[in-house]
Amino acid sequence: MERRILVYGPPGRDAAVVERVFQAAAIAVGHCATPDALAQELAAGAGALMLYEETLQPATLGVLSAHLRQQRPWSDLPILLLAKHGAESLEAQRAIEILGNVTLLERPVRTMALVSAARSALRARDRQYEVRALDQRKDEFLAALAHELRNPLAPIGNAMAILQRQHPTPQTARLTGIVERQVRHLKRLVDDLLDIARITNGKLELQRSPTTVASVVQHAVEIAQEGIAAKDHLLAVHLPDGPVHLDADHVRLVQCVANLLVNAAKFTPPQGRITLAVDVAGPVARFAVRDNGKGLEPAFLDTIFGMFAQSRTQGEPAAGLGLGLHLSRAFAQLHGGSLTASSAGPGRGSEFVLSVPAVVASDAPHADERRAIDGPLQRRILVVDDNVDAATTLADLLTLQGATVTVVHDGAQALAAIAAQPPEVVVMDIGMPVMDGYATARVIRSRVPREQLTLIALTGWGQYADRARALEAGFDHHLVKPLDIDALLARLALPPPSAG
Repeated sequence: MERRILVYGPPGRDAAVVERVFQAAAIAVGHCATPDALAQELAAGAGALMLYEETLQPATLGVLSAHLRQQRPWSDLPILLLAKHGAESLEAQRAIEILGNVTLLERPVRTMALVSAARSALRARDRQYEVRALDQRKDEFLAALAHELRNPLAPIGNAMAILQRQHPTPQTARLTGIVERQVRHLKRLVDDLLDIARITNGKLELQRSPTTVASVVQHAVEIAQEGIAAKDHLLAVHLPDGPVHLDADHVRLVQCVANLLVNAAKFTPPQGRITLAVDVAGPVARFAVRDNGKGLEPAFLDTIFGMFAQSRTQGEPAAGLGLGLHLSRAFAQLHGGSLTASSAGPGRGSEFVLSVPAVVASDAPHADERRAIDGPLQRRILVVDDNVDAATTLADLLTLQGATVTVVHDGAQALAAIAAQPPEVVVMDIGMPVMDGYATARVIRSRVPREQLTLIALTGWGQYADRARALEAGFDHHLVKPLDIDALLARLALPPPSAG
């Protein structure tokens, strides 16, 4: 289907002749005659589209325009337009302006010219398919890279948490704090690279849920606080009176606001002033971050949102990957909102405004997923991970919390351990030898009632599709390495899942 020439036009002698010409040249061909059929056939795939000037009616142009707008970044569908009057046709010229990648063929067209144009269009399409394949391999590589990077970060984070609890001295706190900050930084870099891949390929979907402006701001400030304090900035936060409820992807919205605060701290001289002001107008929540930092040249006010874009003076070192603002604008647009920049010029500060139409009327309080654990963690826990360091350090950390912990290193061992002494909770990796986490979870669910056992996936695979697959396999929760110990403890504080 993807290498065929799709011919659009009324059935008749011309269409039949064109189809015979393509078939004789060993070119796959399909035909459709109505706008609805055209939309369906384009969705099924085509190497190129051939249409007649007479078919350029509003309904047809509407279908084509909608399809072309929804193309992936790698795609630029070649269109062969058979025109009655060649380049002098106003309809043909308008089609070229609207449709873009158009080759104009004036009728009557010679057979060899038609076949040559079709083959050229298909060769161009093949190059696009090669780019698509490269993009897919890139995404697979980035996902694998993220998994491999997260795996060694997990035992590092676990070991730091153990040291903090066993040796709570100022020196230990200072040293473990350094390691934790660097681990968080590496994790953010990995997550940013994965988000770029998802957005570029249209695979990122928002996970909307009830949240509040105050919760978003609180979590964003927590993330940015380290950079703000490091340069002794003064941060002023202004919130609307009373709670403002949102229906939004809390994680992505926090990421947007935190990116703006981190950038303000990064590009403002020490002891600068940063303001985060939130106001609400109807359904739109507006987060404005102002600073008195280095400011922006007028030429950078829009290009600063490009991928890997950075505003640097000559000799100034790079600061990060230049992905934060690009991701923030993409997240805003996924919410149906916008992100804009303004500045009076170099040395005069800047302002970034995030507008999100996500305000909803709600009297229900926002429930934070995290719950404190009162007293020792008196639960029987089975840790399953083929990474011995990750499994051992996690077990030590949970033991310090009061849990009784058993460790195994593959799915088969996990099933044997559950049969010998059933735990209350299983914390399990996904990518393991012998039997992976998905298969193990399915077997466990077939043997142990859900209300008797909580399954928690702890893995380096962190995309939304990975989470969905884990839940489908029978896991109750999905956490991503390196472990956020507070997030795990929050899950362990929840009551056992119900059988329904």
